[in-house]
Amino acid sequence: MFTGIVTDVGEVVAIEPRAQGLRRLTVACGYERASIAIGASIACAGACLTVVATDTHAGRTSFSVDAAAETLAVTTVGRWAEGTRINLERALKIGDELGGHLVTAHVDGLAEAVAREDLPEMIRMTLRAPAPLARFLAAKGSVALDGVSLTVNSVDQDKFSVLVIPHTLAVTTLAAIRPGDALNLEVDLMARYAARLMEPSGG
Repeated sequence: MFTGIVTDVGEVVAIEPRAQGLRRLTVACGYERASIAIGASIACAGACLTVVATDTHAGRTSFSVDAAAETLAVTTVGRWAEGTRINLERALKIGDELGGHLVTAHVDGLAEAVAREDLPEMIRMTLRAPAPLARFLAAKGSVALDGVSLTVNSVDQDKFSVLVIPHTLAVTTLAAIRPGDALNLEVDLMARYAARLMEPSGG
């Protein structure tokens, strides 16, 4: 589990195709190498990936993860190239502060940025969610975009807006988002379960 509070911005430094559509990605980061265990989960732009190796790259810690064909198809991971900057978050530990909201880092789909309004010190982004996910979005509810916990400001059918404050712009990749860009979208866990409970039982 994660909280959507980004703790570092990493850089993809190597991509290696593997057998059966697998792709190994190496990410340079600011974490201490000794603190990253093999098998640990790290949310990479909102996608939970498993560490398979650690190393150093140009004086920085690096870790490698394997992305399977499904991950490459349904997230932005398949679009990453060397030099791509990605939001990182380590897995939540018991006793950690829950500063954002509960995030599984299991990406539900891709949201498309359709508009960006630069305000004094902030930006307002309007995005389009895949139609099946739109019902999980509610004003004042939570959403994770590229691994960042944000509050939904407004919803209009399959479009929704968020405000990104100066701190978030400074410590995540969201400042670089432009209309047409795709972001990993995870809807609120509670909304998903509430919707499931509301479905007819079939009995």
